[in-house]
Amino acid sequence: MNITLLFVALAAAIILWFFVIRRLRAKPWTTEGILERNNITSLPAEKVGLWAFLAVVTSLFSLFFIMYAERSGYPDWRPLPDPSILWVNTFFLIMASICYQLSRNLLNSKNYKYMKISLYLGGIFTIFFILGQISAWQMAYSSGFFFATNPANTFFYLITGLHGLHILGGLFVWIKTALKVWNGLEYNNLNQIAGIRLSIQLCSFYWHYLLLLWLVLFYLLSTT
Repeated sequence: MNITLLFVALAAAIILWFFVIRRLRAKPWTTEGILERNNITSLPAEKVGLWAFLAVVTSLFSLFFIMYAERSGYPDWRPLPDPSILWVNTFFLIMASICYQLSRNLLNSKNYKYMKISLYLGGIFTIFFILGQISAWQMAYSSGFFFATNPANTFFYLITGLHGLHILGGLFVWIKTALKVWNGLEYNNLNQIAGIRLSIQLCSFYWHYLLLLWLVLFYLLSTT
């Protein structure tokens, strides 16, 4: 077993679990501009649902990372060459995460014009990431690295594909949020602004999580 990779996977899982638990203990009613849903002591159901979902995702990917690290120590493991396009895809995902955080900050400062631009760019960079991942799979397949010919190939397609599915799920939420913003904001409608703010908060947090997850995954793919 590659002890270094196993340590990295376990450390990433612990960090992600700690971040989720810390967020669960947060008090969103102390954040300026957030309206309570049921009462002042209740968390929005969307946040609780997202954090619970990410806890499950963290457990799932942690198992995959551990299996990946253990399986890569066997003599029949023949790793794929590191596609350079994965570096470009990583850049796209970093930019998407930055744009979502920027749109969140701009909304809090009531800079609605640039908030919209940043929100749209976050989704566009994410789409570029997905297209880049599809190109990486096509390049690997055309080079003879088929799904079942080697354990390294199987893990590559499996874990990058699983990560891509979670990205697509996030894009669905982004589309709903972007449509709300595109249809026009009523700046005096506090409930609408609060709903948009919550959606952008969830998007930014989800993309930060997926970026961290991808960086751990990319490290494993690049070092085995």
